[in-house]
Amino acid sequence: MLSNYLPILIFLIVAAGLAMVLLVLGTGLGRFFSRHHDDPAKRSPYECGFDAFEDTRTKFDVRYYLVAILFIVFEVAFYAISSAFSAIPVLGVLAWYDVAVGNLIAAITMGWYMWRAHPALKAELIYALEGKE
Repeated sequence: MLSNYLPILIFLIVAAGLAMVLLVLGTGLGRFFSRHHDDPAKRSPYECGFDAFEDTRTKFDVRYYLVAILFIVFEVAFYAISSAFSAIPVLGVLAWYDVAVGNLIAAITMGWYMWRAHPALKAELIYALEGKE
């Protein structure tokens, strides 16, 4: 019984080994052939001439990533359900409406979340819609 899975195990081992070899080889060749130019123009301030106010490597709020991941998870689940609907010929048209309604619900939900959770975004949108630029 388990001997039936031996080719899959061999494939996974070969794939993992090839991935590691390519990763190490690519990193090594990239470090060996890269050029490091350290000149005053690279260390100068931005084009505007001002020094940066703060470090550009500030921490980014994790909630943005969480929203994106949740959106992707629910979309994938939704399209899995939709593909099951479209496999049945009678429900083919229903699958299109299923996708349309699902996308509409996702867009409204994401917009509502962004509107409620980020007051700065709300202020920017109101400012932009008033036309004061």
